[in-house]
Amino acid sequence: MTMHAGQVDLTPDAVTALVAAQFPAWASLPVHPVASTGTVNALFRLGDDLVLRFPLLPEGPDDLRREQDHARLLAPHVPSRVPEPLALGEPGPGYPGWWAAYRWIPGRPATPADDVATDLAAFVLALQAMDTEGGAWNGRSRGGPLHTRDEDVRGALAGSTHLTDTAGLATIWADCLAADVHDGPDVWLHADLMPGNLLIHEGRLAAVIDLGAVCLGDPAVDLMPAWNLLPAAARATYRKALGTDDATWRRGRGWALSQAITALPYYVDTNPAMAETARHTLTVLLDDQPLTETR
Repeated sequence: MTMHAGQVDLTPDAVTALVAAQFPAWASLPVHPVASTGTVNALFRLGDDLVLRFPLLPEGPDDLRREQDHARLLAPHVPSRVPEPLALGEPGPGYPGWWAAYRWIPGRPATPADDVATDLAAFVLALQAMDTEGGAWNGRSRGGPLHTRDEDVRGALAGSTHLTDTAGLATIWADCLAADVHDGPDVWLHADLMPGNLLIHEGRLAAVIDLGAVCLGDPAVDLMPAWNLLPAAARATYRKALGTDDATWRRGRGWALSQAITALPYYVDTNPAMAETARHTLTVLLDDQPLTETR
């Protein structure tokens, strides 16, 4: 189902031809589409060990190279696997943009039934401990002041009155905006810790994938799983493991709300799984009572 205006739909035959033309050593490997609830890439399995990622909205090489650079940067420092980049493909017949090849990682998306709070906190703490070399928020990505999301959130609330309790969410949003601003050093963020980006294998968090949003910024952004995935007890475990203060927790609620309320009306008719994650997040936020400071 088409999610975005301008989206390119790619066939396995076109992928096979692109691989044969650009990577002859892989030409004999079978190509199979991978079912995914993601919103950015079409995925194709290449043989047993590779996965190809084609942006639904074709683009140049810069963002894909940056994502692969981030994968190489993070891999030695984090306790769970991240995608292993293998190659970049160029535009060709059947696909007008650049595309990427990675090592296949076995696993399935996380669910609230999975016990991932401790593993995920270890991953986030390892990210935050990485040297930023004096870098800071770039002014564009997630991770800046929460008020930069205010216009989008209010617009999404206005357009979602038939979908959720927008009055209750508006009250929560106002409280999040009133939290003390982030005044410490910016840290490395994954910035898109959605359930679909957390792979479970043999009962543990096996990998954290999709590094396209990795950036520097406010650590509150990587609190989003507290509401989009974790049940109440695990939410408390996650907060305690990260040592999160009240203001950062409130901003984290704001980031979770921002992501979910903008996703819900956009995907409600085109990506039921993403819309359901958004509904779940908003329901949890409406039901959740802010926890007292645990540091």
